[in-house]
Amino acid sequence: RRVLFRSDLLSNAALKTTEGLHKAGFEAYIVGGAVRDLLLNRTPKDFDVATDATPEEVNRIFRRSRIIGKRFRLVHVLFGDETIEVSTFRGSHLEAEGDSKVTDSGRIIRDNVFGSIVDDAIRRDFTANALYYDPASQEVLDFHNGYADIKAGILRMIGKPETRYAEDPVRMLRAVRLSAKLGLKIEPNTQAPIAKMADLLQDVPPSRLFDEMLKLFLSGHAMKSVTALREQHLHHGLLPMLDVVLEQPMGERFVMLALQNTDDRILSGKSANPSFLFATLLWHEMLAAWELYKKEGHHAIPALHMAMTEVIATQAEKLAIHNRYTATMKEIWGLQPRFEQRAGKRPFGLLTHPRYRAGYDFLLLRCESGELPMELGEWWTAFAEADGDTRTSMLQADTSPKKRRRKPRKKTSAPETL
Repeated sequence: RRVLFRSDLLSNAALKTTEGLHKAGFEAYIVGGAVRDLLLNRTPKDFDVATDATPEEVNRIFRRSRIIGKRFRLVHVLFGDETIEVSTFRGSHLEAEGDSKVTDSGRIIRDNVFGSIVDDAIRRDFTANALYYDPASQEVLDFHNGYADIKAGILRMIGKPETRYAEDPVRMLRAVRLSAKLGLKIEPNTQAPIAKMADLLQDVPPSRLFDEMLKLFLSGHAMKSVTALREQHLHHGLLPMLDVVLEQPMGERFVMLALQNTDDRILSGKSANPSFLFATLLWHEMLAAWELYKKEGHHAIPALHMAMTEVIATQAEKLAIHNRYTATMKEIWGLQPRFEQRAGKRPFGLLTHPRYRAGYDFLLLRCESGELPMELGEWWTAFAEADGDTRTSMLQADTSPKKRRRKPRKKTSAPETL
């Protein structure tokens, strides 16, 4: 099928990659999500290329490239600040020959079996992702009626859904994310096995789950995705907040406000901070642990740090949040008690903290959700915008107990010796 795509939506790096492979005598196509997005008249987030060249051959053709991955070996080809992911056509992992490994549950844990473009199309997850575009001929190759499904607004699994979910349980999360993001309806046979196969996600490495959940939360459609996760019974065990917090009215309001803010930022072209997002998702879990430690007799701040450590450790068992995010999450949480101190020099010190802005935005969410009085958020907004004298006049009386200065002990002179 010949299709003319808008040139401003195509990536020059992807075009150069396919051109370089063609010149070397290989087949090469822009593939998967990029073609799907182009057909939906959307700007693709990234571009992947599929070819019959092996990873080593691709690596030799492009000077700025590197082979990555163990489970699937791929090549990253670099053009400026853009990276094109190049994969070799996949063959069946059931072949006796080749580098593949499958668990007893059917999950593929290694898959470096190469094949033809027809084999590769069968291995793709959804029909909408099994489209191959050749920029040279401007033709889209469609082996599974993906073009018709996209036009009809349907997300359909290639092959038997039960088998495909067993091969890679993350496909269940992907179905929910793509459906919410693209406005595609999950085809009934594709949807039917999800609820009863959700437990297979427990067998997936926490780092892979984290990457998929991050894509879901930063898709610009996090609100819809979370609702769909719950409808498909996929939420249990992934994030404690999805298990517990959404069943509490205040917790649900807090999380939904955070997700809405994230969606608004992303859809308006701004960036969203994953640390801030995960800090909001786990906040009510953190509050519960904090209260427990305080009831056990620990002082407020040590109890807060104990709660942080516990919540992040518990979360890591289910879905490992990267360390670069957990450090910032702890800082955002750690600042919250300081916003309730509005006397003396403390508010001035907080304004200069490197994480003040994130901590302040977090405070506003707490006020908006009803956890704290709105007056507190309004005070900090006014305090931050005020000049020096006005700020001083806004400070509350310092009622904290004064530390008694200890009188210096008199030195006792040593007795004279005869």
